[in-house]
Amino acid sequence: MITRQIVIEIPETILLAEKTDEASFGKEMRILSAVKLYELGRLSSGRAAELAGMSRIEFLYALDRYKVFPFAAELSDLESSHG
Repeated sequence: MITRQIVIEIPETILLAEKTDEASFGKEMRILSAVKLYELGRLSSGRAAELAGMSRIEFLYALDRYKVFPFAAELSDLESSHG
């Protein structure tokens, strides 16, 4: 898989306010971006999971933490694979 790197400048005050380091904040930014793009319908759950750096099932379960609900088709996929 070919990847590209995107650099985002974050003020140190944000990292201090969040009580985190660059690596942890970067990982959370990837997940938050993936969740929002999925919520907006711009990425499928598979692509959003790829962006978040997790499996599709992990991503669909993680949506609950962000108060985002999987689309109906994804819910039935989850139920059938873990039913």
